[in-house]
Amino acid sequence: MPLIGAHVRDDDPVSAAAEVGAAAVQVFLADPQGWKKPVPRPGDDALRASGLGVYAHAPYLVNVASTNNRVRIPSRTMIAQHAAVAAALGARGLVVHGGHVGEGDDIAVGVDNWRKTVERGVASWGVPVLVENTAGGENACARGLDRLAMLWDAIGGSGVGFCLDTCHAWAAGEDLETLVERVVAITGRIDLVHANSSRDPHGSSRDRHANFATGTIPAELIAHVAREAGCDVVVETPAERQAEDIAFLTAALAA
Repeated sequence: MPLIGAHVRDDDPVSAAAEVGAAAVQVFLADPQGWKKPVPRPGDDALRASGLGVYAHAPYLVNVASTNNRVRIPSRTMIAQHAAVAAALGARGLVVHGGHVGEGDDIAVGVDNWRKTVERGVASWGVPVLVENTAGGENACARGLDRLAMLWDAIGGSGVGFCLDTCHAWAAGEDLETLVERVVAITGRIDLVHANSSRDPHGSSRDRHANFATGTIPAELIAHVAREAGCDVVVETPAERQAEDIAFLTAALAA
């Protein structure tokens, strides 16, 4: 059965999971806004022994699509470093945003940079890298299914997986009712769902997560995506109501 979990605080993920009724956790392994190399932490042994499904999320700065060497090359290094630590935790995947090219750059160059990254790294990563769709940006490599198709033409079949974020897809203007079928037609797989509502209207291009009860995406539509995907689900919603979101999904998927 797919696991339903949450992105939780990094200092004590096992306790945080218990507080919200999560069967899986997603954590950052280092500062999500920095380039610092991840290192083992005191709670790692407890996390490995917990029986929880574990996912790691790469820092937001990682952008292997970039045409800027000072961003792209460190980003490749960061994926390798975070993948090694994630593998040591027994993680099921390392989530990495699809990234973007600079203004005026050809998106095909960014896609080819992804291809090179995967060809050079996939054999040594030790954990599945899950490319996540993004909410906005004309230069983004994984915003909208047309861009996703371009990307998968370059990296599909390599073992790289896909993470589907409902808030990001909503922000990009996608129809969530038919989304899973259309994504699978492109990628052949969905390995993880980020089940998030949004603070903003459909097609806003804004990435602002909300709890199910307060967001603009109908909660049953989020559950529909999770049900159709049939894989593990992680909520990245505000912590104060994560338990409600997990309980809703648990009941909806069991019905």
